[in-house]
Amino acid sequence: MEISLSGRSAIVTGGSKGIGFAVATRFAASGADVAILARTRETLDAAVKSIKASAKGGKVIGVQADVSTADGIQRAYDEVMKAFGKVDIVVNNAGTSRNGSFEKLTDEIMQHDLEDKLFAAIRLIRLVWPQMKERRWGRIINVLNIGAKAPRGSSAPTSVSRAAGMALTKALSHEFAPHNVLVNAMLVGFIEADQHVQAAKRANVPIADYVKAREKEIPLGRIGKAAEFANLACFLVSDAGSYITGTATNVDGGRSPVV
Repeated sequence: MEISLSGRSAIVTGGSKGIGFAVATRFAASGADVAILARTRETLDAAVKSIKASAKGGKVIGVQADVSTADGIQRAYDEVMKAFGKVDIVVNNAGTSRNGSFEKLTDEIMQHDLEDKLFAAIRLIRLVWPQMKERRWGRIINVLNIGAKAPRGSSAPTSVSRAAGMALTKALSHEFAPHNVLVNAMLVGFIEADQHVQAAKRANVPIADYVKAREKEIPLGRIGKAAEFANLACFLVSDAGSYITGTATNVDGGRSPVV
């Protein structure tokens, strides 16, 4: 299915690497104006250059921002509005997955994860909601992980913040639906991303061994590709996905025990 996002404008947080980068690339290739948000200017510039190479008619900008802070979100939103004039699509993807023993879970660790994944989404949605409501068109995707439905031991704070994000998604989908603003969550299993490279380094194992061990947990027998995740995201934000809201879809090769 060929999808056109021509005339739409999108914000993708955490858009300079991995899943966010793949989503932004897919949106731009479908004709949308795309703003990617990330903390590091050098990484942003490289990502923008790459995304522009496959863009079809839309603008592509990189906005340096720390989305874990209210000021960071506001400044980024203002910059995007100056460039595009409107925001039709938001993908809340920023943040990493942090696990660990409950005995070592401090208030600071928990608060940081909630700011990164939950409050960042809340603040950005709060900013874009009035204009989406006025135009009676909007798409919001909250990128979570399958721990939101089926948390494992030693998975806090990440499973807690993701579960809260899933509840936020459902609550907002009911409130926003009368205004044709659709809110969905996409739950990551194991998708090719920089965080797995970093996890392998922390475990002091070769990335190939790390991936091989994870593939044994996946019914499809392989790690997912970021482009596969992006394909579903593109469908959900398009007119083709106009009757889908309030869902939390696993993109995990069948790994989650909960559908």
